Amino acid sequence: MSNDKYVSPLCERYASKEMQYIFSPDMKFKTWRRLWIALAETERELGLCDADGNPRITEEQIEELKANVDNINYEVAKEREKEVRHDVMSHVYAYGQQCPKAAGIIHLGATSCYVGDNTDVIVMTEAMKLIHKKLLNVMDELSRFAMKYKDLPTLAFTHFQPAQPTTVGKRATLWLQELLLDLSDLEYMIEQQKLLGSKGTTGTQASFLELFDGDHETVRKIDGMIAEKMGFAACYPVSGQTYSRKVDARILNVLSGIAQSAHKFSNDIRLLQHLKEIEEPFEKNQIGSSAMAYKRNPMRSERIASLANYVMVDALNPAITTATQWFERTLDDSANKRISIPEAFLAVDGILDLYLNVVDGLVVYDKVIYQRFMKEIPFMATENIMMDAVTAGGNRQELHEKIRQYSMEAGAVVKQEGKDNDLVDRIAADPAFGMSKEEIEALLDPKNFVGRAPEQTQEFIKEVVSPILDAHKDVLGMRAEITV
Repeated sequence: MSNDKYVSPLCERYASKEMQYIFSPDMKFKTWRRLWIALAETERELGLCDADGNPRITEEQIEELKANVDNINYEVAKEREKEVRHDVMSHVYAYGQQCPKAAGIIHLGATSCYVGDNTDVIVMTEAMKLIHKKLLNVMDELSRFAMKYKDLPTLAFTHFQPAQPTTVGKRATLWLQELLLDLSDLEYMIEQQKLLGSKGTTGTQASFLELFDGDHETVRKIDGMIAEKMGFAACYPVSGQTYSRKVDARILNVLSGIAQSAHKFSNDIRLLQHLKEIEEPFEKNQIGSSAMAYKRNPMRSERIASLANYVMVDALNPAITTATQWFERTLDDSANKRISIPEAFLAVDGILDLYLNVVDGLVVYDKVIYQRFMKEIPFMATENIMMDAVTAGGNRQELHEKIRQYSMEAGAVVKQEGKDNDLVDRIAADPAFGMSKEEIEALLDPKNFVGRAPEQTQEFIKEVVSPILDAHKDVLGMRAEITV
């Protein structure tokens, strides 16, 4: 590694090797060559001939191209680009140096976007497939966590104020539900991907109509044959020189959605860690603060939030780009696209690795959860206490007023004096309720207040999540290694 120039932190610190390869020059230029082979094969199969009626492209030429598809002479291409200032033509030249018999038919009839745009679609599709795999693994780990803690009561929060209890597992289903929405969006976009095909400089396929002597039916077949050779179902039926930049915007919107869901999860974990109820993994030799040695900062969750913020803002780039393209093609998308698209994928890749790592190592402090629960539950149990007292012969209106007063007094003791909640003692001491302290405490079992949270969790995992995971069990079992 060189220390005298900028290197993206997305590569050095966050993204996996798999995602980095997908956006690597090697993946890009090997795909260019595969596309040139697909074009040449298609032209030969459609009977492209020279002026004398001889096949314009031979099997020997195609075999020569195939023999060098992965053997890229980068230095030749770089030197050529310095001279001609054109990346595609530099690689056409470099490929031709290795394939002298086929040099004259490489890129025949095509424009630069034939390799550029088709490769972008191929690369983004492969990247979405990796994101899909990682998203499923996060969901798998979260579902295990939800089932493990489906019965563990905990205070729920609305407005970050104590509210009607739920369970730790049920809360995890809320994180899962958002990922399910993201998964649906992601799968839709993967299924929707089409290649640009080979449509020429303004999308009219005029160059191919010239090559095939005005034979429209033959030219119509080109795109479909290229798509099939590259593993796609179809090409876009119409285009300018490029595929619509709205494709990029739609894809990054899905990535933004995943970032939003992960950010929400990370917020909850950070708040729970503050409450000392649940903590993200903290390694034996990890340092939480350079000044405060005792600290256990939720740095993984904070990193999720940080990267998620970047992705959500980055999604504006292709939105602005697609809105400002002119007619059949302008080049003000290129520099932005080279940065914004890969970085969105690299960041989400890092986010999902962090998400998986955090869920895999979450530590639940059930005694702290119970302690906080019992400090608040007397207030929430007052309706149950009042109903039991009424059943025993008490006056509902009188008891309601007494509970209101006792609750205010007990709340003041907690907030102003820092003492424990003594609401139960106050109620037990009032003969109007006709209940002993033991009888009241029997009503305070946390499991009496969680409603259908355990059942909802089990039903959700069994009926909704598990069928999806079972359908993709071959990709499950990933473990995420965090670089720093």
